[in-house]
Amino acid sequence: MIPEKVRSVLDAHQLTALEFEPGSTPTAQMAADRIGVSVGQIAKSILLKGKDDRYFLVVCAGDRKIASGKMKRLTGVKCSMATGDDTLRVTGYSPGGVTPFGVDGVEIFLDESLLAWDTIYPAAGTDATGVPVTFKVLQEITGAETVDVTA
Repeated sequence: MIPEKVRSVLDAHQLTALEFEPGSTPTAQMAADRIGVSVGQIAKSILLKGKDDRYFLVVCAGDRKIASGKMKRLTGVKCSMATGDDTLRVTGYSPGGVTPFGVDGVEIFLDESLLAWDTIYPAAGTDATGVPVTFKVLQEITGAETVDVTA
């Protein structure tokens, strides 16, 4: 079930999430297969923790990896992937269902790798969802900065 705070954001922007059987879209590849799109169109959301204890949510194309050097140059600190427990505590979502919708208190970055696609699919707070959206709309909703942090 889509969390209420995500549903409120989607409703406010006239967006509809695609919903599937539980556990069917926890990875970019599985989401792409289930939705029927290229893995690059999956907008995976990854929570990173800086050495200074700040958290950053990076949303990037599903076929890309975050480049640690680029992330360090952007944030000024070395970052590593947050633990599953930290991810749930900080974002309110479990790994595999992390979404940039309804996340508060975390700086959100949208990687420019997503610009290659007309439609991208971030999760909707569960490991069985995808939200068809344009980069522009996702940026407007999240207020995220466009960056280059992938390899």
